[in-house]
Amino acid sequence: MICPRCHSQVAEGIKFCGTCGSPLQSPTPPPPPARAAYPPPNQGAYTPPNQGVYTPQNQYEEYSNSMFGNSVPKAELHNPKGPIQIADMTISIDGELVPVVDIMLGNQMPIYFEHHILLWKHPGVQIGFKSLQGAARRFFAGLQIFITEAHGPGNISFSRDSVGQIVALRLQPGQTVEVREHQFLVASGNVDYGFTFVQNAANILFSRTGLFIDQFTARGGEGIVLLHGYGNVFEKMLAPGEALDVEPGAWLWKDPSVQMTVTTVAGSQRGGGILGAIGGLVAGASIVLNRFVGPGRVGIQSMTYHPPTTEGAPQAGGQSNLNLNLGDLF
Repeated sequence: MICPRCHSQVAEGIKFCGTCGSPLQSPTPPPPPARAAYPPPNQGAYTPPNQGVYTPQNQYEEYSNSMFGNSVPKAELHNPKGPIQIADMTISIDGELVPVVDIMLGNQMPIYFEHHILLWKHPGVQIGFKSLQGAARRFFAGLQIFITEAHGPGNISFSRDSVGQIVALRLQPGQTVEVREHQFLVASGNVDYGFTFVQNAANILFSRTGLFIDQFTARGGEGIVLLHGYGNVFEKMLAPGEALDVEPGAWLWKDPSVQMTVTTVAGSQRGGGILGAIGGLVAGASIVLNRFVGPGRVGIQSMTYHPPTTEGAPQAGGQSNLNLNLGDLF
């Protein structure tokens, strides 16, 4: 077999060129033999039941009939089944307990991703750094200044070291989604990666959200952001003024229209006096709760998020990364 891109000799049955990384199409299989009509024509028309076909629940959320219409990004939850096509890339989600995001990159649209989540890649995929806008502000805020960028063609895959589910957020030009820090996996190159400050000092001190929330905005065409939610991921849609109190660490993403404040477990009670407050405290895992007020949507994960341990830190059985010498990097 000859690679159509670089004209190198490739063995039969190989999916990717070992020289340039281009995908190779297998020879077209012969058409299946003709099958007899079912049932016989003299028994009348009959459509057999659709057996063995499974359509996963909530595979692709449609909001055309909701109050938000098409003004919010569409979310594909529960490890989307079937390939997702964005620009010249194809995204597939494999696995169940610890899902893998597998991306076939073309020549045009790059992707960027967080550090330490790369699982495998084809040698033809080029890895580099992508600088972010507002580098000085990000530096003083303690956020990432550089993230990793990948250019095709070729195959590349990602996974986070935790049980969970993948959420795919499709963003049309101008649409924005806000995501909890360190929970995004991959985004297409036409999606801007910024941040916004958490409002309210109580939010910062007690809600375990931190000082900042990641913001992703699509520019110049449809983009995509892939998130890893711990445990199972669910979506709550809030009407204008409707409130939802959520265990801190359990929210994953939200629409910018959803306001986030903080309330105590006792303050979340309708009444009951001191006994009601104690009962609410015993029922909850924290003294405080995040309160989300609509309109908009909130993504919720069933496992509480824990900030990642610094790689090589004593908690992980190693030494602090601050003691790392430059020679150790090569």
